Amino acid sequence: MNDLPTATVHNSVGQLRADAWSSLTDLTHRLAAQGADGRSGPVTTARVQELLRLLAPVERCWAFPGTAGLTELRGLYEQRDHRRLAQRTEEFYRDLAGHRHHGTAPHTAAAPDETTAGAHTPPAPSTPYFEVLVVGDLDAAEEQALRGELRRLRRPDDEFAYEIVVAPSFEDAVITSLVNSGLQAVVIRDRFTDRSRHDLSVVRRFFDETADDSGTPGDSGERIRALGDRLLDLRPELDLYLVSERAVESTAGRIGRRFRRVFHAREGLLELHLSILNGIAERHRAPFFSALRAHSRKPTGVFHALPVSRGASVLNSPWIPEIADFYGLNIFLAETSATSGGLDSLLAPTGPLREAQDLAAEAFGARRTYFVTNGTSTANKIVVQALVRPGDIVLVDRNCHKSHHYGLVLAGAHVVYLDAYPLDEYGMYGAVPVEEIKRKLLMLKHEGVLHRVKLLMLTNCTFDGIVYNPSRVMEECLALKPDLAFLWDEAWFAFARFHPVYRRRTAMAAAGTLTERYRDPGYADTYAAHRASLGDDPDDETLATTRLMPDPEKVRVRVYATQSTHKTLTSMRQGSMVHVFDQDFRHKVAEVFHEAYMTHTSTSPNYQILASMDLGRRQAVFEGFALVQKQLEQAGVLRDAVAQHPLLNRYLRILTTPDLVPPRFRPSGIEQPLRTGLARMERAWEEDEFVLDPTRATLHIGLTGIDGDTFKHDLLMDRHGIQVNKTTRNTLLFMTNIGTTRSSVAYLIEVLVRIAEDLEERIGEMSPHDRAVHDSAATGLGAGSAALPDFSAFHPAFRPSPRTPEGDMRSAFFLAYDDTECEHLSMDALTDAMAQGRTVVSATFVTPYPPGFPVLVPGQVVSKDVLTYMAALDTREIHGYDPAVGYRVFTESALETRHTADR
Repeated sequence: MNDLPTATVHNSVGQLRADAWSSLTDLTHRLAAQGADGRSGPVTTARVQELLRLLAPVERCWAFPGTAGLTELRGLYEQRDHRRLAQRTEEFYRDLAGHRHHGTAPHTAAAPDETTAGAHTPPAPSTPYFEVLVVGDLDAAEEQALRGELRRLRRPDDEFAYEIVVAPSFEDAVITSLVNSGLQAVVIRDRFTDRSRHDLSVVRRFFDETADDSGTPGDSGERIRALGDRLLDLRPELDLYLVSERAVESTAGRIGRRFRRVFHAREGLLELHLSILNGIAERHRAPFFSALRAHSRKPTGVFHALPVSRGASVLNSPWIPEIADFYGLNIFLAETSATSGGLDSLLAPTGPLREAQDLAAEAFGARRTYFVTNGTSTANKIVVQALVRPGDIVLVDRNCHKSHHYGLVLAGAHVVYLDAYPLDEYGMYGAVPVEEIKRKLLMLKHEGVLHRVKLLMLTNCTFDGIVYNPSRVMEECLALKPDLAFLWDEAWFAFARFHPVYRRRTAMAAAGTLTERYRDPGYADTYAAHRASLGDDPDDETLATTRLMPDPEKVRVRVYATQSTHKTLTSMRQGSMVHVFDQDFRHKVAEVFHEAYMTHTSTSPNYQILASMDLGRRQAVFEGFALVQKQLEQAGVLRDAVAQHPLLNRYLRILTTPDLVPPRFRPSGIEQPLRTGLARMERAWEEDEFVLDPTRATLHIGLTGIDGDTFKHDLLMDRHGIQVNKTTRNTLLFMTNIGTTRSSVAYLIEVLVRIAEDLEERIGEMSPHDRAVHDSAATGLGAGSAALPDFSAFHPAFRPSPRTPEGDMRSAFFLAYDDTECEHLSMDALTDAMAQGRTVVSATFVTPYPPGFPVLVPGQVVSKDVLTYMAALDTREIHGYDPAVGYRVFTESALETRHTADR
C-alpha cells in the first residue's frame, strides 16, 4: 500500500486532494478487512483520522464530497461501521476520479440533517454538473435552508445541475476560487467577513501571495466590488451575481459590468436559480457544431460538389469499404458544401459561425476572433498582409516559425531581424530582450525611418518554453512608437488564457490590461512624473536601459495573437484562431484584414475543423482551469520522477529555469517556480522578464552518449511509440498538454528507465576501446554544439539604405526564380570563395531541423559563424540545402547588377 506522500512533494492542492482520497480509499478497505478478521489496526486507524483531518480544509472548498461528505465518513468511522465506510469512500473517490472529472453529476453526499434519500431529487448521472460559490457569513441553519430551497427549485428537464459551496469570508472566497475548478458561478451576499475563521494553512501554502487578500477598507459596496474584481481577475469565466438587502436599483448602476444580475434578498431565489442556469446555457452553446449536427440529420439531395457528402460515393463501394468502417457515418453526413440551410460561410459569416467566433472572442479576451482552418502558418500570413504594405519595416525575431519569414516575403516588408539570447550549450535560442528591441527602434528613429516601422512580431511562448512579458514589451515599445502594432505568435500558448498565473502573459490579457491602465485618470500623473525623471532630452543609453512608459495622449493599443488551437486545446488538426485587440481596427484595418483573410482562406473550409474549434472553446471555458492545472501537475510529476530516480538522474536531467533563462532576466531569483507551488510561480511570472513554461520539459541526454535525433527516432518512436516535440543534439523536448494522463507519464518514465537499463548493461560490457569512444561521445554532447550564429546582414544589393539593417527579402526571394542569377557551391567551395574575399549571399532559406529556424534567408550574407555552425550539425534534415550540390547562392554578377541598378 502506498500511503499519502509527504505534503511537500505536492505541487498543487489538486495533487494533494487526489492522493489523499486515493490513500483514504485504500486505508478504509484495509480497515474493513481488519475488522472482518477481528484484528485491530492502530496504525491504519490513525492514518484514517489523519487523512480526514487533512482533507477537511480542502473539502470546505467543494460542494462534493465537501464538508457533508467528510461528516458522513467521520460518522461511519466513529460508529465503527468500517464496511460501509469503505463503500462510501470508494463511491466518493470513484466519482472524483471519473464522473466529476467529466463534469457530470456525482453521487450526492448527504447533508448532516438529511436522513432520507428523498430529501432532494438528485440529477441524472449524465447531467452536466457544476458548483456555485455563495459568499456570505451564514450560520449552519441559514446555509442548510439555502441549500434546500435551491434543490427544491430543480426540475427534471433542467439541462444542468449544481450544488453550492459557502464561503463566509473574502479570504475563503478567493481560496475556493483557486482550489475548486468546478466553480462556474458566484453569488455574493451583503455580509461577509474579511478573514477566514478556519485554519487554511494546508491550502494557503500553495497560493500564499496569490490568495493574500482580505478585502479592502470601505463600505459594503466597495468590498463587494473588490471581491468581484479579484474573482474575475483569477477566473474571468465565472458568472457573478449579487444578492443584496439594500436598494438594488442604485446598486446595479454602481457595480458596472462585473455582475450579470443583481437580486433583492427578500424576493425569493427562483430568478437567481434560473439566471444561474441561463448563464451556463449561454456559455454552453456551440452554435456551429449544433448547426452542423442538425444539418447532418436532415434528408437532402446533393447536386453540388463533394461526392463523399452523405457517404454517397463510399458506402456502397466494394473497393473502399474501409473508409466508412474507419471514420464512421457521421463524418460523411456532416460533409457538405452548403453555406445556407442553417449553416454559414466562413468568408462572410452572419449566422452560427459568426456566433461561434464571437463566443471565442469573449472566451479569449479578444475584441474579435477569426477561425482559420489551415493552421497558424496561414493565420500569421493573414495578419502580416493586413498590417504591412510593401516597403514597411517589420521587426521580427529571427528565431521564429518559417511562416513569418514567408509571410514577410509575400507582403514585401523590409525586415529587421532581432537576435534572441543564445543557449549554445543546448543548441537553442531563448527570447529577444526588450532592450534589444528598443535599441533597434532607437537606431531606426535616428535614421529617420521610425514612421515606416509598422509591426513587431514575436513568438510567445517559444518552442522551448521561454515566455515573454507581453505587457512590458508592448509598453516600452509604445513609449518609443505609440502606434506600433504587435503580432504575438501564440501557436503553443492557447491554453494559457485559462490559468490565473499564465493568463497575464498572453497577448489578449496584456492588451486589456494596458488599455485599462492608459484610460485610468491617475496614469497621466504617473506618466508626467516618469517623463520628468527622464529629463528633457534623454540619450539612447538611458532610453534603452530604463523602464519606459508611453504617453496616454498618443498611445494606441494594437495587438494580434495567432493560436494553434489544435496544438494545446481541443480541435481537429490545423484548427487555429486569430484574436484581435486593436483600437484602430474598425476604421483602419477591418477592410484590408478582410481582403487578407479572403486571400489566404479556402472557399472550401473543413467544417469538421470549425465545429471542433467551437466545441473546444466550450470545453476551455468550462474545464480549462481544471485541465491546465492537471497539465501542470503532470509536468511536475515528470520532472520529479526523472530527478528522483537513482538510475535516470545518472544520465538524464530536465533543464530548469536557471539553465534556460540567464539571471539578468530573473530579478525574482526563483529557480523552479512550479516546485514551490502557485504562489512563488506567480511572483516569478509577475516580476521576471522571461520565465519558463513548466509544461515544457527539456530533457538533457548528453551523458547517454546518444544524440537527440537518434534518441528520438530509434529509441522512443520506433521502439516504444513515444512522440517527442523536438530535439537538439543533446536535448529532447517533452510537453504535457490538457490530454496528458498519469498513465502516459508513467509509461514515459517506464520507457526511459528501460533505455537507461539497456545503456547501463551495454556500458558494462564495453571493451576499453568502446568505452573510450562512448565517453568521448558523451563529453562532446555534454559540451553542446557550435555557437549559434546571430543574423549576419543583408547584402547591400538588398538593403534600401546603407544606414539601416532593413532588408528587402522579397526582391532576393524572387530574384532567385531566375536560375541564371544563381549557382550552387559545396561547403568546401563556399569556404574557399569566402577565404579569397568573396561576399557570398544566400538565394534561399536554409533551415536545419533541429533547431527549426532559418540560419540563412534570401539576401543574407553567409558568415563564417553560419558555416561553422552548419559544419558542426549532425541533423538528418536541412531544408534548402542539398548536400549533393551544395548551397544555392547568388552569382557575383547578379549581385553587382542588382546593386548598381539600386544605386
